[in-house]
Amino acid sequence: MRVLVTGGAGFIGAHFIRSWLAYAPADEVINLDGLTYAGSLGRLADVDQHPHYRFVQADLNEVDQVREALRGCQLIVHFAAETHVDRSITDAEPFLRTNVQGTAGLLHAALAANVSRFVHVSTDEVYGPIVDGAVTEQALLSPRSPYAASKAAADLLVQAYQHTYGLPTIVVRPTNIFGPGQFPEKFIPLTITRASQEQPIPLYGDGQQQRSWLFVTDVCRAIQTVIERGTIGGVYNIAGGQDQTNYDTATQILAQLRRSPALIEFVADRPGHDRRYAMDDTRLRQLGWAPSVPFEHGLAETITWYQAHPAWWRPLTERLREDPYHWLNRSAGSGAGSTSGAIR
Repeated sequence: MRVLVTGGAGFIGAHFIRSWLAYAPADEVINLDGLTYAGSLGRLADVDQHPHYRFVQADLNEVDQVREALRGCQLIVHFAAETHVDRSITDAEPFLRTNVQGTAGLLHAALAANVSRFVHVSTDEVYGPIVDGAVTEQALLSPRSPYAASKAAADLLVQAYQHTYGLPTIVVRPTNIFGPGQFPEKFIPLTITRASQEQPIPLYGDGQQQRSWLFVTDVCRAIQTVIERGTIGGVYNIAGGQDQTNYDTATQILAQLRRSPALIEFVADRPGHDRRYAMDDTRLRQLGWAPSVPFEHGLAETITWYQAHPAWWRPLTERLREDPYHWLNRSAGSGAGSTSGAIR
């Protein structure tokens, strides 16, 4: 089988490509990625010479390149997206262009290519904040940030192509994901890398926002499960983690690094910041999936990886300081500003 993975140079996409090549070594995997600021082919250096792996550099909106990459593909796993909430608040246009327009173009190309399955990777943020309990896949979408709204729009486009044209689509909505190789503007790697340098750790508001975390390999297995056994036209929540506050997550990282909690610095809250996400993943578990990596074990593995790879993340953190869309470039004094790229 020939598989197209969009956004395969990104954090989750790269882990998925590696896991799929191990799971189905006879399959041909094509990695379509525009190599934006968060993309890195270094994440896939270990499979670069794999006889069944090929990289194509193209933006989702480069129609001819996308169609050519899709030639002969039976499966699409669509990770490619702009994902950072703070950036979407500063400038929503790239999110609309990639997440909405890019997904629409990919769907149209997939329909023409007659693929047998199109798996769209969404986010729990499309549901908006959940005060009590946990939402099922039937819950109304209520996105609160430009990023979440762009992903919700993409979800609806995917489902519309299934209902209108019969395109065999599936939507997955993962919770917060972490693991080795994640771009260091995201909360867990940012906390690890800043704490490693004895720099302040910014937390929005009171730090009591609740999130559920899932190790990246568990997410890859969940997507594989849906590819194998999911229902066409279905939506599957990928949850499985334990709820905890952002403050608790930060203090766990600091404890493992033997750094003082005094590094935590509370900053002004982000506009429209969702207080809590929570999903019911019963539907996915009925397919036979369950998470296998406890948060503490995944966190220890992630910290060890960043400690072993400063040559990978240090240049990226320096680049973020020069990025006009990133909070580090707008900070003053101690290194924390009125907004933070740290927390979802």
